[in-house]
Amino acid sequence: MAKINFFAADGSKTEVEAVSGDSVMHPALGAHIKGILGECGGSLACATCHVYVADEWLDKLASMSDLENEMLDATACERRPNSRLCCQIEVSGALDGLAVILPQSQL
Repeated sequence: MAKINFFAADGSKTEVEAVSGDSVMHPALGAHIKGILGECGGSLACATCHVYVADEWLDKLASMSDLENEMLDATACERRPNSRLCCQIEVSGALDGLAVILPQSQL
């Protein structure tokens, strides 16, 4: 288990418990985090689970795949160096406390 902190564009924070091995997107959808749509269900076919990972967490994430990199070019909001698709971030104990910032929009 790990706690994931979602920060809305207005700065408000929602903390969600996540099961190791799941993607960060699934507990966000289960908690109805406004701003995570996950339209493709995590199949890496859309970019509606785009997040900005807090810089101090970037080195703890697995490397981005080529397909995720390509999908990030299709985000509704600006792509940044810390942009990731949360369906591609696997929860582990090492990510307990992970902080992600939601973009203004996914569409």
